Amino acid sequence: MTIFLTGIGLLLLALFGTPLFVIISAIALLAFHAAEIDSSAVIIELYRLTSQPILLAIPLFTFAGYLLAKSKTPERLVKLSQALFRRLPGGLAIVALVSSAIFTAFTGASGVTIIALGGLLYPVLLKEKYPEDFSLGLLTASGNLGLLFPPSLPIILYGLVAQVSIDKLFLAGILPGILMVVLLSVYSAFYIKKQPVQPLPEKIALSSALREAVWEIPLPFIILGGIYSGLFTATEAAAVTAFYVFVVEVFVYKDISLRNDLADIIQESMILVGGILVILAAALGLANYMVDAEVPTWIMQQMQTFIHSQFGFLLALNVFLLIVGALMDIFSAILVVAPIVIPIAQSFGVHPVHLGIIFLANLGIGYSTPPVGMNLFIASFRFEQPVLRLYKAALPFLLILLIALAVITYVPQLSLWLVDVFQ
Repeated sequence: MTIFLTGIGLLLLALFGTPLFVIISAIALLAFHAAEIDSSAVIIELYRLTSQPILLAIPLFTFAGYLLAKSKTPERLVKLSQALFRRLPGGLAIVALVSSAIFTAFTGASGVTIIALGGLLYPVLLKEKYPEDFSLGLLTASGNLGLLFPPSLPIILYGLVAQVSIDKLFLAGILPGILMVVLLSVYSAFYIKKQPVQPLPEKIALSSALREAVWEIPLPFIILGGIYSGLFTATEAAAVTAFYVFVVEVFVYKDISLRNDLADIIQESMILVGGILVILAAALGLANYMVDAEVPTWIMQQMQTFIHSQFGFLLALNVFLLIVGALMDIFSAILVVAPIVIPIAQSFGVHPVHLGIIFLANLGIGYSTPPVGMNLFIASFRFEQPVLRLYKAALPFLLILLIALAVITYVPQLSLWLVDVFQ
């Protein structure tokens, strides 16, 4: 009865907006207390994690992402994408997809992409007579595309929690991420081909767009080239990225004022990092209890009663993670769910790197999954449209992403091929 009433109380607190880390911490503390284990057990795993140098990559990449988001990088990125893809069928739709994927990879936040790039691209899409529902669905669904591309923050966080090589995860996400962009681009091209789209007369010279973005174009090559050439580690790549972006945006482009803007950007980015670390502490404490209580073993035994193959497990995992992705933000979902899922997946013979890509792909798609996917509400707010309209608009793109997810799930070499090549 006490456990039941406590559970009801925590549920009510969650419904009234109590921060997630408070709920998770309360569950962990109560569980350890009930098991007569010292409460210090809650924080032991975080203490171990802080000794890993890769933890430094989180604030460094976050700071770099915020600098890019607050500068004029979105405008330069869209202009360059327009110069490259505008003449293709559905060219502006492809511009939106590619720009969003790149931008999300560096900011690590799909909601930021919808707000930053959506405001730029939505009026242009409508001006070129792209259907309004198509444009809304496109910009809503494209917000999560970059989560699989390096140096995406969720990849780093998953690698930390799962104790999987972040370098390998960076490589593993490239082809699945490209698959998602390509499938959505092909769908957009065929859809727009049947519509009375009227391309705007003004042309954007590729040479001009390249010249404007000349300092930002090398960034992905610096990160990946440096890591896989052995020049520096992922943590050192984060430091190089932060320093490079800082110099470029503050002193070269001068989009960020050293006096007026920098302090606010540092504050905003570190608030996000602090939030991640607080949730990390709470989630790892709860995960410690679940491991001690053999919860994953119990779940595995129950699943093996109904699921007897890797195929069936992966299908159930996808359904479960899509629901989790719709209900929780990606950072919380990684920290709370990954420690439970990983040992079960290992028992079914799922490669740990492949599992990471499946995990992140599902959570990204969950952002746009009705009825409570976070990106649906962000897009509703950004574009001032009823959320029910966003459900309908995002549905075709969601179906395409689910097809991509099926390929990613059941063709493991799509994720592992580059990892094998560079080993």
